[in-house]
Amino acid sequence: MTEKLLNFRAEGSDSAPPLLLGPSLGTSYALWDKVAPELSITHRVIRWDLPGHGGSAAGLIGPGATVGDLADLVLALADSLGIEQFAYAGVSLGGAVGLHLAVHHPERVTSLAVICSSAHFNGAKPWEERAARVRSEGLGWLVESADSRWFTPGFTVPELVADQRDADPAAYAACCDALAAFDLRERLPGIGARTLAVAGREDPATPPAHLREIADAVPGAGLVEIPGASHLAPAQCPETVLTALRAHLGGGAKRGMEVRREVLGDTHVDGSQARQTPFTARFQDFISRYAWGEIWTDPTLSRRERSMITLTALIAHGHYDELAMHVRAARRNGLTPDEIGSVLLQSAVYVGVPAANSAFAVAQRVLAEETD
Repeated sequence: MTEKLLNFRAEGSDSAPPLLLGPSLGTSYALWDKVAPELSITHRVIRWDLPGHGGSAAGLIGPGATVGDLADLVLALADSLGIEQFAYAGVSLGGAVGLHLAVHHPERVTSLAVICSSAHFNGAKPWEERAARVRSEGLGWLVESADSRWFTPGFTVPELVADQRDADPAAYAACCDALAAFDLRERLPGIGARTLAVAGREDPATPPAHLREIADAVPGAGLVEIPGASHLAPAQCPETVLTALRAHLGGGAKRGMEVRREVLGDTHVDGSQARQTPFTARFQDFISRYAWGEIWTDPTLSRRERSMITLTALIAHGHYDELAMHVRAARRNGLTPDEIGSVLLQSAVYVGVPAANSAFAVAQRVLAEETD
């Protein structure tokens, strides 16, 4: 790992939608241990370490650092991995990085989840004082109070407390400098990314009021408050955080419906919706979320390429009603009649002449509709 980049852990398929996970001050990417593996089922999860924390080099930032400096490091990491756009979720300082990215680099952030965080962190003085004491005394005194700052009484995660103990004092103090200078309250209304704010009801560091402030100011933002959770909610209440993030990231249902209409056309989708019953509703939602919200939105293949693959698969299985629908979709996706014919001709070789014969009859009927 080059020392010019943040240390990270990648999970999930490289072709899945990217999701970056940011940590809280004093912790490593282990903060996400109980959440990231589940999220990696549907996303390419990249969780990263703050400078001087976990495996990231301490020298990546210095005195007077800003949240913008940390955001630049995150963008450099994303660039190194070939990730142009990404969903983002972050805790505390990691959440502040997400807010900065959404404000200053909106073209990179597809959605944002801000967890136990804030658009400001109670003014500069407490952080300036903490930075000065860490620089003079080290981190031992903070390790002693980690459980009370991070968790409700009786709960702990020893690995995260060890992260606090093992962090580099100079880098930790520089992160405190970043928190001291951070205040994006006036910029929140300008955030365009779909945003979720998640608060721990028992969080003393960033109480629910801080997350409500974000949710109230960011247009269309959602808010979830977790009873019994303190500052490190992904570690203390992973199932609840996971449920909230899945619902938020699964905005694929909305995006999927948009793509479904773009590919299949309003007439077809409106007809499907009109025929929907309580019995078929879950299946229709599944199609929107999974087929259209995850598969057809994957940028690895173009829509033209996906149409060609889909036509071949439908011919192979004899799904000729679906084939007619996807011949129309192929035209919307830019395939010419000659290109559609070439796909059907190739299917005659690899699928079979009788199947291709039926497919040509269906396609000819659909293409003739264009001239009627």
